[in-house]
Amino acid sequence: MELFSMPWWSALLAIILIDLVLAGDNAIVIALAARNLPPEHQNKAIMWGTVGAIVVRSAMTVGVVWLLKIPGLMLVGGLGLLWIAFKLISDTSEDEHEGSGATTFWGAMKTIIVADALMGVDNVLGVAGAANGDFTLVVIGLLISIPIVVLGSKLVLRLVEKWPVIIHLGAAVLAFTAAQMIINEKLLDPIFDGGETINLLARGATYVMAIAGVLGLGWWATRRQENAGTETQSI
Repeated sequence: MELFSMPWWSALLAIILIDLVLAGDNAIVIALAARNLPPEHQNKAIMWGTVGAIVVRSAMTVGVVWLLKIPGLMLVGGLGLLWIAFKLISDTSEDEHEGSGATTFWGAMKTIIVADALMGVDNVLGVAGAANGDFTLVVIGLLISIPIVVLGSKLVLRLVEKWPVIIHLGAAVLAFTAAQMIINEKLLDPIFDGGETINLLARGATYVMAIAGVLGLGWWATRRQENAGTETQSI
């Protein structure tokens, strides 16, 4: 593809639009993972979390042909993302937030990088397809997405501080993304791929079970932690 030609600009626009969509997921993961850090570590977590997310996506884009050959990858990634969404919504234990800032910071980094690696598979395939094999286009698109992720993460953090219910909305978005990955798994095409009523019901049930399961189990885990804390204080 010739540099700065009309097809080049069209492909770049498509990649930027895809990256804008991806930035929403990234911003939610980074903000939720960093929300319990001390204020002086939050900006650091957002910046390095963004860098890590971009590095992971770049590496995955380079190996996209290899990734396509792994059977069950989307299913495993979707299930892993469901677990991370649950952990982000249920991780309210005070004990975890105590201790050194470095330990807490690296815990947040681990969550951010693992979550991005899991949910990035489907999105990387879209970016690689839009680039038509031009890695320069992919890199430019990823660089443009950096400030979007950083600003988006800071915005989500501010909103979470003001309206904690956004934590649950963020977890629901991640659960929706996880369900989408599971539905797009090629091994499960006989269940989800088709226009039959049973296929449509299977898709709808997957979305409902993923979102309701994460929110329901998150609520249960939080209540359990609160009750345990109350019992400990009363002793």
